[in-house]
Amino acid sequence: MQQHPQGGLLDEPRRRPRRRSSAPLALVLAIIVGVAGAAGVIRAADQRTAKVERIEGLEDILVAVDGPAVNYLLIGSDSRDGSNPAASDFGGIGDTSDVQGRRSDTIMILRQEKDGNGAALMSIPRDLLVTIAGSGKQDRINSAYNQGPEVLAATINQELGIPINHVVDVDFFGFKDLVDTVGGATICFDFVTLDENSGLAQDPGCNLLDGVQALAYARSRHYEEFRDGEWRKDPTADLGRIKRQQAFVATIVNATLTKLQADPFLASELIDSVSAAVRIDNGLDPISAAGTLRKAFSTGLVTYQLDVRGEMFNGKAILRLNDSSKPVIDYFRGLGPLPVAPVAE
Repeated sequence: MQQHPQGGLLDEPRRRPRRRSSAPLALVLAIIVGVAGAAGVIRAADQRTAKVERIEGLEDILVAVDGPAVNYLLIGSDSRDGSNPAASDFGGIGDTSDVQGRRSDTIMILRQEKDGNGAALMSIPRDLLVTIAGSGKQDRINSAYNQGPEVLAATINQELGIPINHVVDVDFFGFKDLVDTVGGATICFDFVTLDENSGLAQDPGCNLLDGVQALAYARSRHYEEFRDGEWRKDPTADLGRIKRQQAFVATIVNATLTKLQADPFLASELIDSVSAAVRIDNGLDPISAAGTLRKAFSTGLVTYQLDVRGEMFNGKAILRLNDSSKPVIDYFRGLGPLPVAPVAE
């Protein structure tokens, strides 16, 4: 084991995370029933998803589906509701005294062709500078969610021209449960890796991560590797985290598909894990969406990261879009073809 210069062995990481991401849940909920296939499981799923919390106030914001694709806004929200003081990572996650309500930590757009012939995922950097819908104020895009998911959806439509048809909002407790229910997620590391802020600590190799470890990986913004005798921090910060999150989305979706194909009756446990952690808009029916989403994911999930540049604005570090982001945004707007150069996973 390598000793980090700030202290602590890698098999004894400090549990001090303050952020997390759980967007994979939004994808998994819709595919579980389609993969399971058994009539009894479908009836059970229908009963459970009927109890999923609905998000009010989106009726005038969401756009009716009128075209070849459906856009889902996937939000990983920073809520401490339901935190367990007995959990191994409670010291880092905290409770509602640390974070009140919900804050957006991860923002993604999932575009799914209505005929099921493809799916693509675009991450929106949380520090992207936008004008917040309804306020005229310029700020980072993650601040739009402080006023509700309807304001975030309206801001994305207004600033990026991307129509939002459905919203799925997830908290991170269900993220850990999902990973544990499917038996963990395998992630490969080239070097000894650490993030003291998120609690990440891994040796080189392809390692099976449980829910707590996967959460630390997905939310890591201070990612360090021990290379050539010294610790080297990922200079891309949140942009590097986006790449890791997108790779993890593909990993957890594939793991879920594999697990369900081997044991269809696991669907009941997975639906319980996901449904308790998800809020969706009133118009979204996860059961009816399951078939086309399953077909879309079976052909592969294409992931994109927007090309941005860093600047300072009103004393804050922010990001602005570069012109090279236009082909990706146009595709999610429904105005252009699938870009030929997706981000490598």
